Amino acid sequence: MHTSADRIRNVALVGHRGSGKTSLHEALLYTAGAVSRLGRVTEGTTVSDADADEKARQMSISAALTSFEWQERKVNLLDTPGEPSFVADALGALRVCESAIFVVNAVMGVEVSTTRLWQRAAELDLARLLFVNMLDRERADFFRTLDGLKAAFGPHVVATEIPIGSEHEVSGVIDLVDMKAYAYDGDGRDNCREIPIPEELEAQAQEHREKLMDEVAENSDALMERYLEGEEISHDEIVGALKEGTNHGALFPVTCGVATRNLATNRLLDAIVEDLPSPVKHGGLEVAGMTLEPTEEADLYAYVFKTRADPFAGRINLFRVYQGMMRHDSHVLNTRAHAKERIGQLLAFNGRDTQHVDEFGPGDIGAVAKLKETRAGDWLAARDEPIEMPAVALPAPVMAFAIEPKTKGDEDKVFTALRRLQEEDPTIDLHRDDQTGEQIVAGLSQIHVEVVIARLRERFGAEVELHPPRVPYLETIRASARAHGRHKKQSGGRGQFGDCHIEIEPLASGEGFEFVDAIKGGVIPGGFIPAVERGVREAMQRGAVAGYPVKDVRVRLYDGSYHSVDSSEMAFKTAGALAMRQALEAASPVLLEPIMQVTVSVPDDAVGDVIGDLNSRRGRPLGMEPAGGMTEVRAEVPMAELLSYAPDLRAITGGQGEFTMELARYEEVPGHLVEKVVAQTKASAEAAA
Repeated sequence: MHTSADRIRNVALVGHRGSGKTSLHEALLYTAGAVSRLGRVTEGTTVSDADADEKARQMSISAALTSFEWQERKVNLLDTPGEPSFVADALGALRVCESAIFVVNAVMGVEVSTTRLWQRAAELDLARLLFVNMLDRERADFFRTLDGLKAAFGPHVVATEIPIGSEHEVSGVIDLVDMKAYAYDGDGRDNCREIPIPEELEAQAQEHREKLMDEVAENSDALMERYLEGEEISHDEIVGALKEGTNHGALFPVTCGVATRNLATNRLLDAIVEDLPSPVKHGGLEVAGMTLEPTEEADLYAYVFKTRADPFAGRINLFRVYQGMMRHDSHVLNTRAHAKERIGQLLAFNGRDTQHVDEFGPGDIGAVAKLKETRAGDWLAARDEPIEMPAVALPAPVMAFAIEPKTKGDEDKVFTALRRLQEEDPTIDLHRDDQTGEQIVAGLSQIHVEVVIARLRERFGAEVELHPPRVPYLETIRASARAHGRHKKQSGGRGQFGDCHIEIEPLASGEGFEFVDAIKGGVIPGGFIPAVERGVREAMQRGAVAGYPVKDVRVRLYDGSYHSVDSSEMAFKTAGALAMRQALEAASPVLLEPIMQVTVSVPDDAVGDVIGDLNSRRGRPLGMEPAGGMTEVRAEVPMAELLSYAPDLRAITGGQGEFTMELARYEEVPGHLVEKVVAQTKASAEAAA
């Protein structure tokens, strides 16, 4: 039997890396009875960080789904990674939930990722609740954090609980809705008991309850009137108005606790059920000109938000049903591939266990194994309707490496495995560099690429080596020149003869290559002219300065001679190449380098250091502007100076800086650096030989 949509809560746990999301996820599962013991991140025993690389790094890399029951409601909880390199998974999870719980570290307060994810949650119109975690740490301060949250996210951030005690003396919480206090002993399931509100906290609790009531009453005129007249307002009325305000972001409740001690986790479970909306309460999804309502009778529409590549189970797709029913042993249509898919096994994740289920109703989240065509971003529907989820803007990959299989002949295996990992994480970029011939894998940071390489090894048994990619230099000419290419070979039998005169001149940047046939009177027969052009093009693959491809040149073939017996296409191709090589050397050849437009997002106090560092990289600042508590610095910088930028930027900004880059144009390499590039190119060519 499936759960009806009004009894479902879809909730993403999000926040900055290190705020304790995975520990909170674990404590929620334990308190709800979905797991039998409280796992620990430090011991590698949590449900959601199940992969070897997650245990080794003690951080989440993939979003993990777990479903459980609380107060006769089904909660689908998605634990998401906080490390910005794996933001694709956090954004994918936000896309399919009605609500997000923002986990905040009570020592650090609001951090960069918290702000970025908050903006995304606002764009997606999610109900947001905050959980101030780690109250038992040294220098943890709930009230300072609450002020920081109001400063960052506005006046509608309001506490529904305050802690009893601080730092290692935290012992419980006061519920401001019912004005009751709860003490916690140990980390067992039944560690909570009601106590009177401590006298020394009564005034503070009263003050925060009034702030809460002001916010709640603001969402209901009827309540406002009675509240101002001093009438008693019931628990159900307050909870109703709280949920109403939270549903579409008019109000953001703040709860608190200590996940690792299972302190106040039961209260957070109550808040999920009481304060956060069901799919029905939140309302239908507007997409592609239609509204998908969480009703069972309507046609099926389900959105696949995550693909997991498993070498044993094949592909597992996580999906959210927006309308209709998803049943096992049924056929659905993939609207992107226009292909029929058979739904075999439907899976539910319950703590550590995977269960087979018969159906998922509207509003529910589940998984399906072994679909042929389907991957993250696809819709599964009852019929082939053109439907697209508005794209979530993903950051562009900026850390590129060249990869090379450790075992010769493993190229296909490595590439297939990388493609599967790319289905899982769309922020990985894979391509072959046409010019250098290298296979390039790019990600959002060095950690990101390292994790991809570790997964290749652990999941697919493919070992690769990483090298910084080579800069794709180009060459061009600055002057005109003439040259004569003659290829003559006489040995027993038929000889080879080709002879041509060419003139070359520079074209404007970006115009590429132009070949002009100016032969008069048939001094070279028409049939041999394309062969001369082929020879010229071949010679342009290796320029005269450092052997890089040449661009923006016009070549005019104006004279030559041929032999009626010994001339051939091959001979004229060779002559064309000889002439071109000679002409390039005489035409003031120069080396060009790619210039990147870089946008760096940094904390305000690091702007000076970042600009100084960009200047030292031959950068030209283009300007800066404030962006969500950070400053965006734009500059043009040669690509050669950016190959090691990511770790350096992390060091300058204490891990808070991020950057994106794209190609602006090519420019001449300054004279004093040309020798260095030539020497490097020569050294790497010798090493590869």
